[in-house]
Amino acid sequence: MKATGILWLPLSFLNFIERRYDTMTAQKQSALQTIEEKKSLIVGIADKVWEFAELSLQEFKSAETYCEALEKEGFDVERGTCNIETAFAASYGHGRPYIGILAEYDALSGLSQEGGLIERKEKNAGGNGHGCGHNLLGAGAFAAALGIKAYLEQNDVSGTVILYGCPGEEGGAAKAFMARDGLWKKLDAALTWHPEDVNEVATGSSNSCIQTQYKFTGIASHAAGAPEKGRSALDAVELMNIGVQFLREHMSDKARIHYAITDAGGCSPNVVQSRASVLYMVRSNHVAEAVELQKRVDKIAEGAALMTETTYEKKFIDGLADTVSNFALERVLYKNFEELGVPKYTEEENAYADALAETYDSSGVPGVAAENDENAKEQVEKMQKEYGHAMNGFLTPLYQKDAFKAGSTDVGDVSWLTPTAQIHVAAWPNGCPGHSWQNVSCDRTEIGHKAAVHAGKVIAATAIDLIEDTSLLDEARAEFEKRTKDGFVCPIPAGYDNSGHGCHHRIPVRKRTVRS
Repeated sequence: MKATGILWLPLSFLNFIERRYDTMTAQKQSALQTIEEKKSLIVGIADKVWEFAELSLQEFKSAETYCEALEKEGFDVERGTCNIETAFAASYGHGRPYIGILAEYDALSGLSQEGGLIERKEKNAGGNGHGCGHNLLGAGAFAAALGIKAYLEQNDVSGTVILYGCPGEEGGAAKAFMARDGLWKKLDAALTWHPEDVNEVATGSSNSCIQTQYKFTGIASHAAGAPEKGRSALDAVELMNIGVQFLREHMSDKARIHYAITDAGGCSPNVVQSRASVLYMVRSNHVAEAVELQKRVDKIAEGAALMTETTYEKKFIDGLADTVSNFALERVLYKNFEELGVPKYTEEENAYADALAETYDSSGVPGVAAENDENAKEQVEKMQKEYGHAMNGFLTPLYQKDAFKAGSTDVGDVSWLTPTAQIHVAAWPNGCPGHSWQNVSCDRTEIGHKAAVHAGKVIAATAIDLIEDTSLLDEARAEFEKRTKDGFVCPIPAGYDNSGHGCHHRIPVRKRTVRS
């Protein structure tokens, strides 16, 4: 499709499309052909990581698979980036600009599923599965890095591509710890993607998020014979929850507080519970507000302990920031997405997607543009009808106004330290539920493979534009500086050692993504 969103796009976009990127250069075509030639390697890794299905910060096999492949492809590979065991950084090239590509590869618990089926069938009873498509996400980022490397190699120009292996997005927020260590500051731009049910350039802010565990300790006693001698940790948890309920009236409309009792102290009601734990998640549209709100929750925990004469231990689990949009980078991504089009599906693939969509409520008009603009919504509805299948086989209009998603992602922490942008590529049928067995099933099909390879091409083409015309990076940097003028507030407490932040594995946490 052509620039269908022009009616509500800024004049800067109209000027942008008049630049010299109207046709794809031979150099860019050659680089993208490299991705096509290495498709079997890319999808092979996607399938291996799908099979491994390793949880957050436990992705040892997945990370090593990438590191070995990258070394064979000629990248300089650093393992254990920022003292995180399953993180890595693989670089190729010399000089500026430094273009970072973000990869993820962690899975979710309880979502084991046979691939390519339209019915629920566990592959491993009680096992894990890639319900958020990170096996595809990492493979697509890997594909992009291969394409950019080919361009740098073939043209001998100044520029460096760095593929970052970012573990623990689903429960660990590795990118946030990397941001705390200042890793992203050296980049001129960061690019990434996420599997979705729609082809679009993503934009808008998300919620920042802080997770904290509160473990209360009291004194056990016979609840009937000597209740006066007991000090109930469970009472402390319940009082803390009540205190937070009253706090809700006095916080921002965009803030959210969630909790889960992770240890109620046992199942015997005739015992005063000497232990109890609760896990809290504090969200806000801006990370600075989340940090301040977290302090108020801490005070409520302290008050609950005082009221019950118990003690408590506070354990930081993870924290991440809201996303900062960069319209300048998003326009470059969109231009390349338009030029490359979207993945094409066979009749069999469309039939599979249609059948899979029958297993859930698949109604809805996808994409950030449709969610925020009635004109765009009408256009997308029309394209859905014209395509006639559950897969959204079209590119939605570019949206360049304020938008907000209530979920959270640690890509936000990257976006506070360098200009950052991302795309969504359709890997699942329309309306496919986030963190679902349907996603896991689709991730192990040609539909998923096509999404990963295509995402790699769009990102690589965009990075090549940024390398060839650094004025695009200047424009992105100017916008970034304006949007982040108040500075980055890190949600990770001072002195917290990221080499030990895997403590949260003792808690069954299913953390956030953009869709959650």
